[in-house]
Amino acid sequence: MKELYSDIIDIRRQVFAEVARLAYEGGDYSRIENVPYKIIPGEVANYRDSVFLERAIVGERLRLAIGLPLRPLDEHAPISQDIDESAIDEKYYDPPLINIIKFACNSCPEKRVEVSNLCQGCLGHPCTSVCPKDVIHIKNRKSVIDQEGCIQCGRCVDACPYHAIVKMERPCAAACGMNAIHSDSLGRAEIDYDQCVSCGMCLVNCPFGAIADKGQIFQLVHALTMPENEVYAIVAPSFIGQLDAGITPGQFKSAMKALGFTDTVEVAIGADLCTIDEAADFLEKVPAEQPFMATSCCPAWSVMAKKKFPELAPNISMALTPMVLTARLVKREHPNCKIAFIGPCSAKKLEASRKSVRSDVDFVVTFEELMGMIQAKSIELSAMEDDTPFTEGTSAGRGFAVGGGVASAVAAAIAEMDPEREVKVEAVEGLRECNKMLLLAKKGKYNGYLLEGMACPGGCIAGAGTLRPKAKAAVVVKK
Repeated sequence: MKELYSDIIDIRRQVFAEVARLAYEGGDYSRIENVPYKIIPGEVANYRDSVFLERAIVGERLRLAIGLPLRPLDEHAPISQDIDESAIDEKYYDPPLINIIKFACNSCPEKRVEVSNLCQGCLGHPCTSVCPKDVIHIKNRKSVIDQEGCIQCGRCVDACPYHAIVKMERPCAAACGMNAIHSDSLGRAEIDYDQCVSCGMCLVNCPFGAIADKGQIFQLVHALTMPENEVYAIVAPSFIGQLDAGITPGQFKSAMKALGFTDTVEVAIGADLCTIDEAADFLEKVPAEQPFMATSCCPAWSVMAKKKFPELAPNISMALTPMVLTARLVKREHPNCKIAFIGPCSAKKLEASRKSVRSDVDFVVTFEELMGMIQAKSIELSAMEDDTPFTEGTSAGRGFAVGGGVASAVAAAIAEMDPEREVKVEAVEGLRECNKMLLLAKKGKYNGYLLEGMACPGGCIAGAGTLRPKAKAAVVVKK
């Protein structure tokens, strides 16, 4: 879903732009009540059964983008409820970060195997032969599956010569590597927050746009518009090519100043520092103190590892993430400034809300949310002057943006520190693959290894808040 531009993405980006515009213009914020009519004009529904339902969903998205909770379904409340309390330059997320707009959910069925109308009622009926539970029978010359006994093994799906049997699964649940999404009593999607790691893969894979994360655009813009504030943007290595493939880093910096930022610093600097810390940790601790070491940069991956494999938690590097290291560098030089991390990731919002990180990172916005700010200010990126380019970060630090980049950088640093040391590396993407890797590590299969886990398939360039298809983004980052 993320790789294709859709109506869902278009509406989401309009919401971000309108929230940013509200904050930049100031004044009476009750006018937010009119925004759903601007985004969904006219009298005829385009996406759902009712134009009123479409506007109600946009209203919830506006609230979440401001960081406000969803409204209760059983009582009246305006979209603007509590908005004035959010019109400040400091606000962290009230959990949960990832939210399901219940009346936008299609109540997709749980995982099941079904026979479609493509069934030809063939004489061979291989589906009945391969079923290990003998729950497929022929009725009226068509295959029928007894759902009570079906174990969804998928053998019949593979065996059918007409591809008439399909394996269905709720898309958000299929995208969730933590198996944290189930059905509520009405069949709508429900998140088990004890399992959720806020990777954001569900929100970009829901075909109905029923899942959204909370944002800080509103608060960040208020910080930018207060003359007494110094607000520094620290930008993730995956930024290059996100806003427009032809925009130079210098033009990006100029655009950030036009938004109100004091200056922009690349997080590749923090990635380089993280590389050194993790390389030193590996040399000191593997295998003397622990059998292997796992990288710590991806917060969704590290939280997943600690939730599912608490006994392996000591093997995850204690090095600070590039975001935090960069923020601390900037705040050391500008103690009274505010820091906004600009990146691809929903999970970074969760990381920044931790008490141990709050004093370092004040805001986290995604590239999608940043584009909303740019649209709200009517900034023409291609017309921006070419400011001084970024020169501090190395290519290794910038490579953190793609899958395998962290482990590659750390392994190279280890080789520099100790040329005699052999480093075995395993890097995987997607939380299901991360889970498999840790299961093998638990069995001792990766003793002596450096392990890299990335929650998003493709690495940071495939994060929930990115703007470009990952294949195109990877080319630009590597260049």
